[in-house]
Amino acid sequence: MSRGLPYIESKQINRLAIPAILSGIAEPVISLVDTAFVGRIGTVELAAVGIATSFYLMTVWILAQTLTAIAAIVSRYYGSGKLGEIKSLIPQALFSNILLGLVFYALTNFFSPEIFRFYNAEGEVLDACISYFNIRSVGFPFTLATLLLFGTFRGLQNTSWAMTIALIGAGLNIILDYILIFGWRGVIAPMGIEGAAMASLISQILMFCLAILALLLKTPFNLALKTKINPEFKWLMQMSLDLFLRTILLNLTFYLATRFATGYGKAVIAAHTIALNIWLFSSFFIDGYAHAGNAIAGRLMGLNEPGTLHLLGKKIGKISLLIGGSLMVVYAVLYPFMAGFFTTDPRVIEVFDQVFWLVVITQPINALAFAFDGIYKGLGHTKYLRNLLIGATLLGFTPVVLAFHYISPSLMGIWIAFLVWMGVRAFWLLRDFKLRYPAPTG
Repeated sequence: MSRGLPYIESKQINRLAIPAILSGIAEPVISLVDTAFVGRIGTVELAAVGIATSFYLMTVWILAQTLTAIAAIVSRYYGSGKLGEIKSLIPQALFSNILLGLVFYALTNFFSPEIFRFYNAEGEVLDACISYFNIRSVGFPFTLATLLLFGTFRGLQNTSWAMTIALIGAGLNIILDYILIFGWRGVIAPMGIEGAAMASLISQILMFCLAILALLLKTPFNLALKTKINPEFKWLMQMSLDLFLRTILLNLTFYLATRFATGYGKAVIAAHTIALNIWLFSSFFIDGYAHAGNAIAGRLMGLNEPGTLHLLGKKIGKISLLIGGSLMVVYAVLYPFMAGFFTTDPRVIEVFDQVFWLVVITQPINALAFAFDGIYKGLGHTKYLRNLLIGATLLGFTPVVLAFHYISPSLMGIWIAFLVWMGVRAFWLLRDFKLRYPAPTG
């Protein structure tokens, strides 16, 4: 027991988690900033950015599962001191992500009108969705490649490089949003919703370039693409496929929620957009300790230290619960002012205030679910995570949201379904972890 303790000290967890929090919130911060600025233009534009952002993030999450898979592999080889054996894997995975991003950029652009009609978007909202998305979606290959590199850095037990890159990208996005959406001193004409998309795209390209530099200058890996496939490429694809299927189901919940909210009216989808962006921001924030658990769990497996996993789960679980509880308190205090940060429409504010308490109380539940998600990913238990999400989505979220839709259609029903969904995930992960990794005796 004592031999494993140094590898799971709170200091080591925090060293990985805190930068991971800051890097993980870059994408939702970009979306939140877009939402906040565009909300000043009008309700139609706010609804359109909400719908388009929901689909964009959904697609990124579905496709970017190699981030977690590559982190699990790299951390395991890092722990065993055999990084040279996967040197060819990184450029092969990077090229695959770029190619995948290009394919989805072409497909989603071609079918963007049909895609957003599935969200019940029509008229001005549909046109605005297409305008925003067709620019921002150029970033698919850059975003997927950047996330793959962030996963590589995490496997090397370093999250500070990703943090620095993400903060630079998010900072640039804030500046460009203001300039491109509203114009600048007569030199740059106001571009409105298209300016918000362009600001996000430029920020994503910059982050990709900086991540490539970090890979070449700070890691033992390079971009030399070899024709012989690395033996671990198959494992990478197997884990990615499990997580890919899991994330499709994960995002089915966001699709159903956004589709129903859109059908309930412009004010409802606008309020849902604000609530969902806050929920996603919190999720990425909490997820920093899941990233730490992902990296450390893989390294412990590489070091053949499974006996310390119970203590790892206990420590990360407690810290994540504390963060989730703190977010709950902060949101409760800011409750009367939160909607006003994003819109001045009184109807949108009224709808938002009716449901935001559900976002508030989910924070500790989310924290536990995400913490053990990360540990299980690092250990390679991707099939279990896939099957758990199937159960939580099909037996938890879906029946609840459908029941409310047909009995009492409202945004309240959507967010109660989210609460049930996360509760099921957190409960079963905790139960399974205790059975798999009991406290060491003696």
